[in-house]
Amino acid sequence: MAKSPGAKKPQKERPRRRARESGGPRSNRFLVSYNDDELAVLLEAAARDNSALASWVADAALAVATGILVPVSADAKEVLREQVNSRAQVARIGNNLNQMQRILNSVDGAAVAHWDASDIAVTAAQIQHVLAAVERAVKRLDDATLQLMRERRPRS
Repeated sequence: MAKSPGAKKPQKERPRRRARESGGPRSNRFLVSYNDDELAVLLEAAARDNSALASWVADAALAVATGILVPVSADAKEVLREQVNSRAQVARIGNNLNQMQRILNSVDGAAVAHWDASDIAVTAAQIQHVLAAVERAVKRLDDATLQLMRERRPRS
């Protein structure tokens, strides 16, 4: 099927312009130099945000300088992500154990619940011990996560 002579090629999406700043136009300029590899990384980031390079660099620099964005190494990001995921997993385990405790307590005065799968008796004291261990683990994970966050962003 032939294209009609009036058909236009789809145009490449233009980077969006920066919104006008409340403090007025930016009249202060300075030169920033990058090698080819660094420039390629910045161009890719600006394109990903559909922003002009100078606008993207200015926004990123201001976000870091004002503490809105805290730079973190890839390693630290992964450690923090794993810490958060571990905490969530321990919290889910604690929730399951709390549900088991509720069931155990709902039995008329019974101190033992039997699991048919293995026919192992579990006492209320044993469940309380496991719940306390989960609570301590969550507390340690919370403390470690807070410490990682403190190391990322110094308090002002």
